[in-house]
Amino acid sequence: MNGGLPGFHNAPASRAVVVATALFSIPFGFRGRFLELGLSYQNVYEKLSIWRLITSLFAFSSTPELIFGAALLYYFRVFERQIGSNKYTVFIVFSTLVSVLLQILALGYLKDPSINPLMSGPYGLIFASYVPFFFDIPISMKFRILGLSLSDKSFVYLAGLQLLFSSGRRSIVPGVSGILTGLFYRLNTFGIRRVKFPEFATLLFSRLSWPFSSNPYQGLPTTENDGSIPSHQVRQTEGAHTATQDPTESSIAALVSMGFDRSSAIQALALTDYDVNLASNILLEAQALRQ
Repeated sequence: MNGGLPGFHNAPASRAVVVATALFSIPFGFRGRFLELGLSYQNVYEKLSIWRLITSLFAFSSTPELIFGAALLYYFRVFERQIGSNKYTVFIVFSTLVSVLLQILALGYLKDPSINPLMSGPYGLIFASYVPFFFDIPISMKFRILGLSLSDKSFVYLAGLQLLFSSGRRSIVPGVSGILTGLFYRLNTFGIRRVKFPEFATLLFSRLSWPFSSNPYQGLPTTENDGSIPSHQVRQTEGAHTATQDPTESSIAALVSMGFDRSSAIQALALTDYDVNLASNILLEAQALRQ
């Protein structure tokens, strides 16, 4: 799965979530407390164990879920680059809180012992991210394996299905709650898509995950562009690429077929060493900023 530029460049909020997930999951896992982390009817409605709300948001219940979940969170950092860290922070808070509320309502309505406790972890954020992934991320490559027609998005869907059905209804309820939350966000419920977190929130995320913040793209100078691509995405080493070859026609055609104009496609390809996936991510971000 390729989510764009390497590392967490321009994605401090995503980095903070991945770090928090690892820090919560690993210690609880070593203590063998997997089954005590998720929400259950007894813990929510009878014992009022508020601390479980925190663990259920961040700590995965098993190592395989942590691996799949962290990989998906890492991939979905592309959305933070598209809409900016301030808006993406709102998306994180909204998807987390609303999905947990939906899970609590589901526990109270169903009262089904077979779903107690629900699987813990940032299911809300992960599956809410599948909504913009489905609608906004174009297919850049198609291929066939054993007669099946697949695309570069298929592996992301397969990872999500693995996570969704990992524990039956105990994982389906959090997953479906996340998908519904993503739809609420896309429908701009309560005007949530216009809300932005203040700048200090982004700085806070950067400082919370400071041990993991180094990346080779920080501090690079910017170059002139025609406004169709955000300036922070056209950073490159000064004096590098003084003479570059023209992008191949097949790469240009692939981007044009996604709905981008030819001149923007050429510029994006030149900035990403002619990588179609990276170029499409840059153009998607530019498109989102113009909306």
